[in-house]
Amino acid sequence: MNGITTKEAAEKWGITTRQVQLLCANGCVPGVVRFGHAWVIPADAIKPKDGRSEKNLTKEGAKNDEA
Repeated sequence: MNGITTKEAAEKWGITTRQVQLLCANGCVPGVVRFGHAWVIPADAIKPKDGRSEKNLTKEGAKNDEA
């Protein structure tokens, strides 16, 4: 298996190393393997979709369905 580290995945995907670790731990990255304290991510793995809703991403809550 060709694998990359969480640090390499973070640089590739443009997110923090901690966020990659959380994605691995939550099962969001297919094919990931844990070796001791380290995660090995398949080299061809793609960044999982951001599961946060658009409503939570807007600062002022511009999308207000109640109005």
